[in-house]
Amino acid sequence: MAEVTDESFAAEVIGAELPVLVEFTADWCPPCRQMGPVLAALAEQEADRLRVVQLDVDRNPATTNAYKVLSMPTFIVFRGGEPVKSMVGARPKRRLLEELADVV
Repeated sequence: MAEVTDESFAAEVIGAELPVLVEFTADWCPPCRQMGPVLAALAEQEADRLRVVQLDVDRNPATTNAYKVLSMPTFIVFRGGEPVKSMVGARPKRRLLEELADVV
């Protein structure tokens, strides 16, 4: 799964043609690690409709603060360069797909 940084966020997420699901994550966050396989499977399954990336909150404070991310994992879907949906907390793939249905 691709990682984005403060430096690459504009090009990789804001400028993306497909909707982008960004997971704001941290190495020290057990629920974030739990989401790794779920997001990898989602990225593979929805590759033609959705891009999935991760952003490490500790190494990328500018983007984290810009979107007022306080809890991990936080998921924000960007479409057309704008945040269109935000979700907080780990969830199974099926539920994540249901919650993304209206934005992809």
